[in-house]
Amino acid sequence: MADLMKGKRGLVMGVANERSIAWGIASALASEGADLAFTYQGEAFGRRVAPLAASVGSDTLIDCDVTDEASLDATFAQLKSKWGTIDFVVHAIAFSDKSELAGRFINTSRENFRNSLTISCYSFIDIARRAADLMPDGGTLLTLTYQGSNRVTPFYNVMGVAKAALEASVRYLANDLGPQKIRVNAISPGPMKTLAGAAIAGARNTYRQTEANAPLRSNATLEAVGGTAVYLASDYGACTTGEIVRVDGGYHVLGMPQPENL
Repeated sequence: MADLMKGKRGLVMGVANERSIAWGIASALASEGADLAFTYQGEAFGRRVAPLAASVGSDTLIDCDVTDEASLDATFAQLKSKWGTIDFVVHAIAFSDKSELAGRFINTSRENFRNSLTISCYSFIDIARRAADLMPDGGTLLTLTYQGSNRVTPFYNVMGVAKAALEASVRYLANDLGPQKIRVNAISPGPMKTLAGAAIAGARNTYRQTEANAPLRSNATLEAVGGTAVYLASDYGACTTGEIVRVDGGYHVLGMPQPENL
């Protein structure tokens, strides 16, 4: 297959390097024929994203700060000028102060709580509002979450709260935008070896433990997450909205470790 996304155009936000989940999604979408635009924040990330974008035939890179209303307005104005309409947006953006993820959740500062929720959750709502205006014939909004949203996960702390809010936002946005034929879903991979994941204390242990105990005895791959995104953004996902789709080797079904790991 090489045409599930043929004729569809969209924005991918959050690519940091070739190991990013956002890049796994972008690669899969491009391989199925999608035309892509990318955002980045700051020159350093721009230099990393440029060759990746070029490798999938994209010449549209936009410097975007999701905490800045004017920056978001400019981003979607540029997309409107280029394409007129879009078919999908991939939101792979999250942030929290690394130092606060290593301590106790109860010590989360007001400032970091605000920043974490604003960047990791509210930005998706802000983007959805602008993207919907460019989807007159319907479309797809995708974001990324993690199991720490509903189960206590070591070293995840306030990000768990942010992801819980994000998942609730997916459901409310799905209901708001459904009459416009815009689908809203989240993909929840297990732990992955990404730049963002490396910022979380104990990431290596978490990766090993989930791999050893997941029913499939494996963690998610970029290819698996990308394929899931293709399904959700393609016409095959036409009746799927408001979902949290787990791509974690089945780890979320467990109540205890496997017998050999007890």
